[in-house]
Amino acid sequence: MTPQPTAGPDGAVETVFRMEFPRVVAAVARIVRDVGIAEELAQDALVAALEQWPRDGVPDNPGAWLTATARHRAVDLVRRRETYARKLAEIGRDADLVTAPPEPPADPDDIDDDLLRLVFTACHPALSAEARTALTLRLLGGLTTAEIARAFLVPEATVAQRIVRAKRTLARKNVAFEVPYGPDREARLGSVLDVIYLIFNEGYAATAGDDWLRPALCEDALRLARVLAGLMPKEPEVHGLTALLEFQASRTAARTGPEGEPVLLADQNRARWNRMLIARGVAALARADAVASGPPGPYVLQAAIAACHAHAYRYEETDWHRIAALYALLAARTPSPVVELNRAVAVSMAEGPEAALPLVDALTEVPALRDYHLLPSVRGDLLSRLGRAAAARQEFTRAAELAGNAREREMLRRRAEEMGG
Repeated sequence: MTPQPTAGPDGAVETVFRMEFPRVVAAVARIVRDVGIAEELAQDALVAALEQWPRDGVPDNPGAWLTATARHRAVDLVRRRETYARKLAEIGRDADLVTAPPEPPADPDDIDDDLLRLVFTACHPALSAEARTALTLRLLGGLTTAEIARAFLVPEATVAQRIVRAKRTLARKNVAFEVPYGPDREARLGSVLDVIYLIFNEGYAATAGDDWLRPALCEDALRLARVLAGLMPKEPEVHGLTALLEFQASRTAARTGPEGEPVLLADQNRARWNRMLIARGVAALARADAVASGPPGPYVLQAAIAACHAHAYRYEETDWHRIAALYALLAARTPSPVVELNRAVAVSMAEGPEAALPLVDALTEVPALRDYHLLPSVRGDLLSRLGRAAAARQEFTRAAELAGNAREREMLRRRAEEMGG
């Protein structure tokens, strides 16, 4: 378990360790090729620091000290393995070369960064989406098992099992600690971006529990996206995701009212939007466009949609025609009933509710949306704008029944009551 920062002489050690934890694990995993063992060795380095730093003082570069200590223990472990001598004979190298810097990659497309390798390993497709998310937050976000469980409102034992099983799966399948090449990289990168986006969304609009927002999760996801953008500067989708999260995070302060209740986009006080984050989003989107060599990917398109909202100082100034067009491109790029539902909302704002209602009605028979509360919510809004209050009330009532988040459920019930009947 990653230690919590504490006061007292040991507090500095634990705080530094928490900050450096992902890089220490990444550096060690490259040697032992096992993230579970790498984490244990990182913990051993922490124990050594807790013993030595209070006595000898904190090193000038504490992160490098922790990494060097963990790497030394990793090399010792490798040397003790029974297969080590055979491996040396096969590759004809001296044992000391285990810790030597790697040779420059022959492939110009290679990315030689331990932290990036850890990202791709934690998000390997051999793992379930839940396992990828838990392992990413554990190894890259530095969160404890208890913190992850609290963020996703699941028992701590459940998160612990997911993490343990994920490590065992990676070890059993002998997953290479590497960044894949070519088409494999594109496929794996999609998984990495999806995990980060899932983490952000769970903080931005919680699917369950009493709180509408969980800002800490949003901050963790945004930090991971920024790190990934620095590690993969030539990947437009990485910059696209970063831009999207910057834009979305800029609205956080305006998305809840005094009692923690949700505030819809149309009702938000845009003076409370964070203009610094918006500027960061604009810059990230520009970087995505600058390195793009083909049509925009799904995260770049979603970032472009978010930019339309960010550029509108008043709700009435929103360019809904452009947003509808961007959703049409997104639907063609990555067909999804949720994207179609969002496109219908944009069409309703650009062309009126009567143009959008048939699009929404066509989605009512889609199995994937059968229990999706936003479908009846959107339909209720369209019916309300068309003056069909009784039908709108039914839709809002059904949406409230399906909503897992308490704050959102209250809002939908209130909307149903406003329809009378």
